Amino acid sequence: MINSINRRRFMQSTGLGVAAYALSRNRLVLGNPYDLPIGLQLYTVRDHLAKDLSGTLAKVAEIGYREVEVGDFNYYGKKPAELRAILSGHGLKAISTHYTEHQLKSDLQKHLADAKECGMTYVGLASLDDKDRKSLDAIKRDAEWFNKLGEAIGRAGCHFQYHGHNFDYATLEGGGVIYDELIRRTDPKTVNFQLDCFWCVRAGKDPVDYFDRFPGRFPQLHIKDLKPGYPPTTGEDFRKGAFTEVGQGVIDWKKIFQAAPKGGLKHFYVEQDECDRDSLESAKISYTYLHNLTV
Repeated sequence: MINSINRRRFMQSTGLGVAAYALSRNRLVLGNPYDLPIGLQLYTVRDHLAKDLSGTLAKVAEIGYREVEVGDFNYYGKKPAELRAILSGHGLKAISTHYTEHQLKSDLQKHLADAKECGMTYVGLASLDDKDRKSLDAIKRDAEWFNKLGEAIGRAGCHFQYHGHNFDYATLEGGGVIYDELIRRTDPKTVNFQLDCFWCVRAGKDPVDYFDRFPGRFPQLHIKDLKPGYPPTTGEDFRKGAFTEVGQGVIDWKKIFQAAPKGGLKHFYVEQDECDRDSLESAKISYTYLHNLTV
């Protein structure tokens, strides 16, 4: 029996990855699921960052976060290397960031260089610009671009990922789901998907189903919870208040994390688009829940 303190050392020394370890275990994993650092998408605390960048990052680290996803295309007014140094000074590491479709099509090399300068290894597309992609032909064009983009980002030593929202789970004309077709029509060697568990559930879908049907395609997850009383939708819903702290809503996180290794889990980030309380307090509530989660 491997105790909690030595679990990480055991996994490293035996060469077991997260998925292999999860499949081979016969006991509960206590805290910080699979001993992975709990990450924070910094968009969650954007209000604090706008007032005090370094002080806010110090508080994020004090909560217990060790990895972050950068949520500002302009690196919070800093040069990427400067932000990297500030993060490092607080014991934080930026793993991932998102850009827009326009940014990745108009100046990919610049944004790749910025991401690498900040120390990141995942370069993501936040969302496809056109939310009315209803034809399979349009999705085929997107998938073809994803494949080319993934190859280019891979040559630079990084990984490409697509984030997606609830509207990505809409049904195409003639059948099929947008998100599913993007996964099916892209090369798993170069194109990853960052499954946002909130938006997946908001669309009436099940993250576990995606892990089962598309194993290994989801190395990164967004973790945010859904309040009760919000019915599934793949369209725009402008009512505020659907977001809540992880563990405070209707999403079954134990079930999701139990299945996540099959999906390829390597990193996950708490993200809360809207907070009913102070955003740092929300980030702490979510961290505490995940830190104590058993799977």
